[in-house]
Amino acid sequence: MDTVTVSRETAAPPPVVHAAALLWMAAVAFGAFEAVLMITRLLLEGTATLVELLPQAGFRLAVLAGAIFLALRLRRGHNWARWTLAATLGVFGTLSLVMEPIQWLLDGGSVTGAMAGLDAWGWAFALSRTLHVLAVLGAVVLMFQPRANAYYASA
Repeated sequence: MDTVTVSRETAAPPPVVHAAALLWMAAVAFGAFEAVLMITRLLLEGTATLVELLPQAGFRLAVLAGAIFLALRLRRGHNWARWTLAATLGVFGTLSLVMEPIQWLLDGGSVTGAMAGLDAWGWAFALSRTLHVLAVLGAVVLMFQPRANAYYASA
C-alpha cells in the first residue's frame, strides 16, 4: 500500500491556528468598519473632501488586503506569515490603534469624561476599536501556542 504524504498546505491547521486566522479576519473587518465610520463622518461633517481622504483610504485598504493575504498564508502553515503578522500588525498595528487614547489619558483625559461625551458614532467606533484590539491580541497569542509552534515547525 502506498503512503500518501499530505503537505502542510493541504492539511487542516490545528484549531489554534484556525482560530488565529479567524481573529485576524475579524480584526480586518473591524478595521474596515472603523475606516468607513471615520470617512463617512468626516464627509458628512464637511471637515474633509473625498479627494483629501483618498490617500489615507488607499493606505488602509492596502494594509487590510495585506492582512487578509497574511492570515490566509498563516492558516496554510507559512511561518514567515506568522512572524510578519506578529511584527507588523501585532506590534506596530496595535501601537497605532492605542497610541492616541494612551496619549490622551497621559495628558489628563478621563475615561468617564470621554464616555459621557460620546454620540452614537463615537460609541460604534469605540466598541469596534476595542474589539479590533482584542482580536489582534488574541490572534497573536494563539499564533504562538504550543500546537501552533508544532504546526509551523513541521514545515
